Amino acid sequence: MPTVKVRNLKNEEVGDLELSDAVFGVPFNEPLVHAAVRNYMANGRQGTSATKTRGDVSGAGRKLWKQKGTGRARIASLRSPLWKGGGNVHGPQPRDWSYNMPRKMRRGALRSALSERVREGNVIIVDGWEFDKPKTRELIGSLGTLGLNEARTLIVDSLENENLMLSARNVQRTKVVNSFGLNVYDLLYHEKLILSRHAAAELEELLGPKGEQTEAVAEPAEAEPAEVAPPKPKRTRKPKVEAAE
Repeated sequence: MPTVKVRNLKNEEVGDLELSDAVFGVPFNEPLVHAAVRNYMANGRQGTSATKTRGDVSGAGRKLWKQKGTGRARIASLRSPLWKGGGNVHGPQPRDWSYNMPRKMRRGALRSALSERVREGNVIIVDGWEFDKPKTRELIGSLGTLGLNEARTLIVDSLENENLMLSARNVQRTKVVNSFGLNVYDLLYHEKLILSRHAAAELEELLGPKGEQTEAVAEPAEAEPAEVAPPKPKRTRKPKVEAAE
């Protein structure tokens, strides 16, 4: 079970915090993390690139010269891709690049990235972020006291801490998210990870065994026996009466 020192904003040790092995002590799974990063980047693509086909470009539809007898190559329209100013062939068109990644794979990638940051020693647990008012200078001073002025820093805390959110939105190398908004891309992009006590406990609850919601398979209800209709009486043919000669 990994243990991390808890510090205050003055960089003084105020205790130790034992982290869960199920969230912060799993082995690094590089293919899974790579798949999660690809999924995040694909979901962020706009997909608005487009080119004009021969039906979109301007130009007359008349035939420039007759099909035969001129000695020149046959042509149907100025909008043909063979001509300058004509349409493009097989160019990019607007599309949706996003795709769904299984929930268990996303959770596994987060656990793997968090555990690797802990093993690298790039996770800092703070007792809390308490600012009397939004002040960017105070946040930069706190990061400098923690020795994180030059590093890209990801802070995970409650979004209800409005003073922290407003203080960090103008700091170029710092990003503030909550536990629900944490993703693999931010974990890999930022060099340092700062967690509050509340955020660490919340991550253990979300990504730990208790957070895995098992879908209960409902047993099919026994069908009531249908009422059996009485059998229909068989139709009997009347014997043919032969006419007398």
